[in-house]
Amino acid sequence: MTVDLAAIRHNVQEEMQRLAGKSALFAVVKADGYGHGAVAVAQACQQAGATGFCVALLDEALELRAAHFTEPILVLGITPPEQAAIAAANDVSLTFGSLSWLTAAAEDLQARTNTPLKVHIALDTGMGRIGFRNAADLRDAADYLAAHQDLFLTEGVFTHFATADEKDTTYFQQQAQKFNGLVAVLPKKPRYVHVSNSATSLWHAACNGNMIRFGVALYGLNPSGRGIPELPYPLQPALSLTSELTFVKQIHAGDAVSYGATYKAQGDEWIGTVPLGYADGWLRRLQGFHVLVNGVPCEIVGRICMDQFMIRLPENTPVGTTVTLVGSDHGETISMQDVADYSHTIHYELCCILTQRLPRRYINR
Repeated sequence: MTVDLAAIRHNVQEEMQRLAGKSALFAVVKADGYGHGAVAVAQACQQAGATGFCVALLDEALELRAAHFTEPILVLGITPPEQAAIAAANDVSLTFGSLSWLTAAAEDLQARTNTPLKVHIALDTGMGRIGFRNAADLRDAADYLAAHQDLFLTEGVFTHFATADEKDTTYFQQQAQKFNGLVAVLPKKPRYVHVSNSATSLWHAACNGNMIRFGVALYGLNPSGRGIPELPYPLQPALSLTSELTFVKQIHAGDAVSYGATYKAQGDEWIGTVPLGYADGWLRRLQGFHVLVNGVPCEIVGRICMDQFMIRLPENTPVGTTVTLVGSDHGETISMQDVADYSHTIHYELCCILTQRLPRRYINR
């Protein structure tokens, strides 16, 4: 797996230019940087001007702190309240969406540290995931925060849009209206008011607030897949995936390939074996898709195995020849979106399931 850090810097710099200093950009590097490698991606984003980072888990935040990042880090998911003191000690901001979480976190802070915890208030405006859903509960939490300023620093308030990557903006507008109504309940707006993921910032920039959470677009992937092809600037995909042929043989009419004998040759065929499989994140359902060998699309034949898969070659091809699974070869390209389309899923998922068994190579540091 090759990750082009220049592409990541390009995507961040393009978005920073659009923001024109009106909003901070927090790079989302959760899930090991969407499978690209959190630390290396964070370094590239830092070089490009990102002012903070978002992750999903406290452990992911601590990985960045261990790598000597000093920028603000926000954990977007709900962290167990008994880890509040650890977060405070490492200057990591946590998300909460209930008064009960606050009271439990207060107990941990009082018992284990003198350092106040930075918190962001999550508002559930229609995502149905985490956060306050009504004004009364939010008001109670705001009162609690005001009474316990020695324990908590209210750093932000945010929501997450469910349909920002769709052309129909009806539900998006309903969420935006609900967010504004809930924020009005707060006696004072915190430092960061943020609603924008990549899709929101790209296509609904007027909603950005003073911070955006720049996620999948920083990796060069369109948040909508093919739903909204129009972009304010070209995104540069950062990830490519290559392997090589480890075995080549000729089979004959009626010969079967792989588990279940689901593929049988129609005649004399050259079959190549590629040392990569579903244990690496190359899904079993990709049988029938293709890869590139010397720029030629070669069909994946037979079921993909845990560690290997087979392809039909146009001719006898030397062992060691490069096989391109994602990326460009001799002017032909397979994008992560192409793989996602065939897999009936989204490119987010495919990036995240590429396993650590795949060697990572970073270029253009």
